[in-house]
Amino acid sequence: MPRRKVIARREPAPDPRFDSPLVTKFINCLMVSGKRSTAEQIFYNSVRICEEKGGESGISIFKQAVANVKPVLEVKSRRVGGATYQVPVEVRPDRRTALAIRWLIDFSRERSEQTMEECLAGEFLAAWKNEGNAIRKKRDVHKMAEANKAFAHYRW
Repeated sequence: MPRRKVIARREPAPDPRFDSPLVTKFINCLMVSGKRSTAEQIFYNSVRICEEKGGESGISIFKQAVANVKPVLEVKSRRVGGATYQVPVEVRPDRRTALAIRWLIDFSRERSEQTMEECLAGEFLAAWKNEGNAIRKKRDVHKMAEANKAFAHYRW
């Protein structure tokens, strides 16, 4: 952590095909071992599959899926007098997006389709329809925050 200046957050450059920084963030998180071209190919093919199966434009399905998965509340551990409480806090907007992207990628990697493109497209379509594992994870996080609402006064 710097002592003097606050570090400015850099927005990633928008991707060439859809001109969206969200797509660039997603591709960066999807990338394994620095293989950007492979990650781009997987993402663009999965968007094309979504377009065929969903009936709408693939990028709108993707953006709606990410918006549906974004959590509003989460719990953070807070030690008070020897006891640890799970305190519900609101999620910052950049963290919301990061969590949604991470959950979509993680749960698509657990799916059992043949290729990663199909897995990713399946997870996008499921999240677009407000179902699937990423939506379940969001609901679990919200349930945990709701259950620990009594400790909200420990928020800092």
